[in-house]
Formats: sequence, structure tokens, C-alpha cells
Amino acid sequence: MLQRGIGLVYGGASIGLMGTIADRVLEGGGEVIGVIPEALAKKEVVHQNLTQLHVVDSMHERKALMATLADGFIALPGGLGTLEELFEILTWAQLGIHQKPCALLNVAGYYDKLVSFLSDTVAEGFVRQKYLHMLLVAGDPDELLEKMKGYAIPEREAVMDITET
Repeated sequence: MLQRGIGLVYGGASIGLMGTIADRVLEGGGEVIGVIPEALAKKEVVHQNLTQLHVVDSMHERKALMATLADGFIALPGGLGTLEELFEILTWAQLGIHQKPCALLNVAGYYDKLVSFLSDTVAEGFVRQKYLHMLLVAGDPDELLEKMKGYAIPEREAVMDITET
């Protein structure tokens, strides 16, 4: 990220994998923007050294502001919250709410079973292949960033684009 001049927008905590990544980006002179709900900020997990910190009222506001501030989205290995955020932002792309790349950093094959499951949703007719192609996947960070750089959102049917009036 630092070599490419890419800043970080994330949940604003000082703990966990994302807290560590925020520290590294800051140490390298990069920009780090945190967005944290007030309830979590009160539990003192908020990162104190960010370039910018936005304290919001709810998780919904957090995700909406993060989506506005970010130029793209990468899910690192994580748990239920990571998956929930990934699928919401991918659904927003499918619906035409944004046209930003969505990606999985598939470290050591962490997301292999998820990618396989998503392929099954296409085979079973629940997801169209072009929408599955909206999710970029790579195990190498440089490869993933290159894919994101060249991303072009697939054409959607007008009925799927809720931003049109």
C-alpha cells in the first residue's frame, strides 16, 4: 500500500489484524482513516494515532461512511463481521450503489472454500457469473492490487441499478 501511495480506511480500532496494519501504514508515513461507532470508542479500543478518526453513532453509519471514503474494498482473513461486510459491499456493487472493486486477499487459501461455495451458487443458478466476477481474488497482495487497478464493473440490467430514477 505504501509503495503504491494507497491509504487505509478501516474500522478505527487499535487491536487485531487491522490495528496492526494501521500501525504499519502510519509508521511508513501513509494515511489512515478510522471509522468507529461511539460504543466501541468508549471501550477504549479506538486507535489514538490515526490521520483522521470519525466517531459515528452506529455500525450502519460506520459501513456507509467507510464505503464513501474508500476507493475499493479488500477482505482479509477474518470472521463473521468480515464476511458480513464483504457480502454487503458486494451486494451494493451488484445493485449499482457503487462501482468500486471488491476483493478477497486469499492468504494461504483461507477463502478457498468460500470461493468454491460462490462458484456453486452460480452453478445452481442463484448468482449470475458476471456478478461473481465482481469479486476479485488473489493470494498475493501485489497481484490483488493490480486486479483492483484494472477493475471494470460488469454491465447490469437496468432493473438491478437502484441508483437510476
